[in-house]
Amino acid sequence: MQTAVARFRTITTWRIAAVLATTSAAILVTGCEEKKKDNGVALAAAKVNKEEITVQQLNHVLQQQRGLKPEQAEAASRQILERLIDQELALQKATELKLDREPRVMLQLEAARRDVLSRAYLEKAGEAASRPTTEEVAKYYEANPALFKDRRIYSLQELAIEAKPEQVAQLRTQLGQAKNVAEFVEYLKINDIRFSGNRAVRAAEQLPLPSLATFAAMKDGQSILNATPSGAQVVVLAGSRLQPVTLQQATPAIEQFLLNERKRDILAKDIKALRDAAIIEYVGKYVGSGNASASAVGASATLSLPSPEAAASDGLGESSNPIKGAAPK
Repeated sequence: MQTAVARFRTITTWRIAAVLATTSAAILVTGCEEKKKDNGVALAAAKVNKEEITVQQLNHVLQQQRGLKPEQAEAASRQILERLIDQELALQKATELKLDREPRVMLQLEAARRDVLSRAYLEKAGEAASRPTTEEVAKYYEANPALFKDRRIYSLQELAIEAKPEQVAQLRTQLGQAKNVAEFVEYLKINDIRFSGNRAVRAAEQLPLPSLATFAAMKDGQSILNATPSGAQVVVLAGSRLQPVTLQQATPAIEQFLLNERKRDILAKDIKALRDAAIIEYVGKYVGSGNASASAVGASATLSLPSPEAAASDGLGESSNPIKGAAPK
């Protein structure tokens, strides 16, 4: 369960989530009312030559617009309709030119069909997952104090260093001996070791869970070094501040996270069962390369907590405040 939390990638505020839910509900209600008025027949929003663009098509695209406020739905729907008209015109011309018969296009169409149908099946299978109980949510909350009760906002300074594998041990030693990051940076420059740096602000849930305990135990000014394929990464804790989250605040996010985890487990078991029951034969150069464990399906479990001010930077790896004196890459 906890491994999946390491895939933290974004902070989605609950306010936006609520707006999305409200907007989607409003759209669905409108769609149902329109269907009723038309006795189940899709209503046309526009006609392009002999083809119709339906209200249902329009609403489907509208539901995909993240962050859309209810009062913006009407204006957005008109913009979407214009895009659908342009799309329909292009589709009609493509059909006229028989582009749908080109091998490349046929492959793309089949790939899209496979993707839609397989996703539909996975969503259907995931419906078997039960929602977590109040006790399960509370247990997860208590088991992860660094994410909730003792949650901190971390100001981090990162150095991405280009180095050979045999240099990493020396870099680790030098970092441990340096009085501060400035002294370590000076060492890199003197030895002509290429590096780049940036600063970022991360909330606890934005850090990989395996590293969270380490960060939670660190004091301001302390650093860690990890080997990377291109050399090493040094992360310095420039500062941190406590910003706890109550059980009440965290409950929606924990519920969704645990639910997604259950869906992921169900889908993994389901796919394994399908693989076990199927006759799978690898051909040509792929003979012997089969690996059922490589099958990756399931819901992506993420945990989003209300900390918009913590997103001062999109994260490590995207330079937002370069360290002065960094050697050019």
